[in-house]
Amino acid sequence: MTQERYMYRKLTFAYWTGLAALALLAVSCGKNLPEERENVGDNSRFTTPVFQPVLGRTTFYQDNFFKGATTFPSTFKIVNARRWNGLPAPELTDVFPVKIWKAAYDGNEKSVAEIEAKREIQYRPLFDIGEHSGTITMWSESRAALIKPQPDSGYRFDVELSNSGGRKYFRDLKLQPFYERPFEPSNRDAITGQPVRNGVYPTRINIKGTTKDRYLAPFDIQVYIRKVDRPDLSGNTLTFRFLDTLFKPIDPARFATTDWEHLVHGFNMRKTATEVTYDVAYPLPAISLPTRYTTPAGDRAQVRFSFNRLGFGGFADNGLLGLDFAIYEPGNWEIVFAFITDNPKFDND
Repeated sequence: MTQERYMYRKLTFAYWTGLAALALLAVSCGKNLPEERENVGDNSRFTTPVFQPVLGRTTFYQDNFFKGATTFPSTFKIVNARRWNGLPAPELTDVFPVKIWKAAYDGNEKSVAEIEAKREIQYRPLFDIGEHSGTITMWSESRAALIKPQPDSGYRFDVELSNSGGRKYFRDLKLQPFYERPFEPSNRDAITGQPVRNGVYPTRINIKGTTKDRYLAPFDIQVYIRKVDRPDLSGNTLTFRFLDTLFKPIDPARFATTDWEHLVHGFNMRKTATEVTYDVAYPLPAISLPTRYTTPAGDRAQVRFSFNRLGFGGFADNGLLGLDFAIYEPGNWEIVFAFITDNPKFDND
């Protein structure tokens, strides 16, 4: 055997012997590593111990659980739900049909049907907890007819947290919901749910009056947000109307530069000399997400009605009337802008 061939075999043997030694070492070290165990941390807690949602709208309490030393996956469960007097509260544990998003809403949907196709009915408790997240939810199907709102003292409940490493109970958490307020801005008292004034005010206004030679203030206009029962409307709709100081209709066409096609995320627009109506999917906005139809925060729909006119001296005086709002309850709704103290000046000076 030549010396070169002898050296090649020797190096090959050393290479494979080294690999085998490394493999044995890895196995040996792996056996000596401690096993990772699940754990329920003593310092875990709910950062929100009192929950005060508004009935009739879906409210998520996200990031309200400080996990501390708890490892995941873990399981959360509401247990021992009870009224303030200690009696059982089956209204919190029974399941009801609720509408759940199964696909992401993005504000670009082209029809009510497309929006509804992204939702489905599931049966869940009205006051719910994410099994593996700890997110607490009050679903929009909750109503004062089922759930006791303030001024009732409300409910107490416990949450069980468990994994293979142990179990822990968070006791005496509180649920004290408010009466339904089906729209915002609201004219209803948070405790009684009853109206405390006729209407609300617009969010923005830059309109000159016809007789008092001044720009109107928000208190010069009453905005009525209300559900209507009209035989000509079915499904879920939203109608906008404008009234002068004598409560006579103002033609929406006077707001000539309004982007009616993209005013709200609505469809099948019908515009007449007295109103503009859209088919919509409630709630409006559908979720808290900034879109072309919402405020920058995404939690309110945003409508802007505008027109152009020439003021004194030929200067542009662009009229604007705006409202940031939300409607949580399905049905046929209308938003009426009533000019109380003076009528808007549409014509040039």
